[in-house]
Amino acid sequence: MCTTELGYIASLMHAFDKRNTKVIGLSGDSVNEHKRWVVDIEETQGHAVTYPLIGDADLKVARLYDMVPPRVNGHRRTDPDNATVRSVFLIGPDKKVKAMLVYPPNTGRNFDEVLRLLDSLQLTATHAVATPVNWKPGEDVIISTSVSDEEARRQYPQGFKAPKPYLRTVQQPR
Repeated sequence: MCTTELGYIASLMHAFDKRNTKVIGLSGDSVNEHKRWVVDIEETQGHAVTYPLIGDADLKVARLYDMVPPRVNGHRRTDPDNATVRSVFLIGPDKKVKAMLVYPPNTGRNFDEVLRLLDSLQLTATHAVATPVNWKPGEDVIISTSVSDEEARRQYPQGFKAPKPYLRTVQQPR
């Protein structure tokens, strides 16, 4: 499954570049195994891996950042369990983790969601807004409760909707 994920990320590199975002992969395989694997990825997924893929054969990095759970199904991890790093970290320009997603070993990661999350993080870092459930870029956002109605009227002269005092929606700022 990781082959499909790494290939899909490779197909999305234009989207990450557009968002000024760097991608780095981490795998429990050695660098030599990666050299063979990236050929398989391009062959089966149709996209070359052009981003760094870090070999972590001893899982030192994966364990350091809790990227592999210590137990599987209530039992100690076995070598096959250790073969897959299932975490996704979104790290801001300030070098702080902004979001972390952890997937079980048998479930493929959703990188369309990762892009949506990245869009939300970048938007909310530059504007005093929050994104509502299932938000997609271009849809209305929620004005932060830290913004007074007076400030909101100045910031959004086109107006906003307020079905509740704490729930004020406005067109996504550009």
